[in-house]
Amino acid sequence: MSTGQAYRASSSFIPSLEGLRAVAAFGIMLTHVAFQTGVRPDSILARFDFFVPVFFALSAFLLWRRYRMTADWRGYLWHRALRILPAYWLTVAGVFLLLPDAFGTGSAAVVANLFLAQIYVPDALAPGLTHLWSLCVEAAFYLVLPLIALALRRHQPRHRIALILTFSALSLGWSFLPFVVASPAPGMANLQIFPISYALWFAIGLIAAELEGRVFVPGPVWPYWVLALVVAWVAAQPWFGPLGLVHPTPGEFLRRVLAGAVFGALFFLPVAWGQRPGVLSSRTMRLLGAWSYGIFLWHVPMLSWVFPLLGILPFSGNFWLVLLVTVLLTVPVAAASYYFVERPVARWGRRGR
Repeated sequence: MSTGQAYRASSSFIPSLEGLRAVAAFGIMLTHVAFQTGVRPDSILARFDFFVPVFFALSAFLLWRRYRMTADWRGYLWHRALRILPAYWLTVAGVFLLLPDAFGTGSAAVVANLFLAQIYVPDALAPGLTHLWSLCVEAAFYLVLPLIALALRRHQPRHRIALILTFSALSLGWSFLPFVVASPAPGMANLQIFPISYALWFAIGLIAAELEGRVFVPGPVWPYWVLALVVAWVAAQPWFGPLGLVHPTPGEFLRRVLAGAVFGALFFLPVAWGQRPGVLSSRTMRLLGAWSYGIFLWHVPMLSWVFPLLGILPFSGNFWLVLLVTVLLTVPVAAASYYFVERPVARWGRRGR
């Protein structure tokens, strides 16, 4: 098989990855509902934020297998912008216009949120939008992906993998740099959550794309997912690192990144390298996967509205009731976002190109 044929074959659609998007989106929703309802901070749900590395690995895998051989980076950036920005701007506008907790947000924070720059501006994580720090990180990855491809294009796959691993290992030292340790501080953003800190999570997807077709994960996915949940439980224990929103030390942050990488790999690689038909490939899961971006965008604003709607105070319990109502509010809004914003904009973008 020629190189071009191999590349086209590796770009085929994997239905189960759409279902995995839905799993990751609801996993992130679970961790936010658990936090807001006062579930114990050493609960396994507290570390369901490890579904963020699942999203990062998934994005890196799909983009690298499709675009690493391309020269049309202008088209790539155009489609990435159309994919994330319209629905994102609608969410940001909706929060600032309709969520009372966000009414007092300063102009600098508003502008930063509009341009996916809130992690770079001090105190710019606005109420109802705090979860979008990870989208800032992902957008940064989108921007540097063409540079990664240009830097690695002339290398053989094994050399590309070695270079990706080398940079990922070096990135783990970011949180130990003195100016990073000194943050956050008055007038200084939290440098610990800058995109470079999470290079390892994206590397999982890049390497998975490089090895696609050459590595197969045997057996069903559930044993690997059980192991991932064990990792999440361990990472949620007080002896592993600080609980809640306590700022971690460099060593604690490193352990969290490494644990997130293991969790993400155990959830993602059996699906990416297994490619088995099953529940993740079902019509329902693929549909929820198509709506997953809207689920991710809207679930925190909806969670903020659930408490006054039910007459419940935050951190006062009622996890299952709050979760149920959050799901019932979020999923229809996410579906509307997909059918009336995301899909029409994508079609317009293809015609425009």
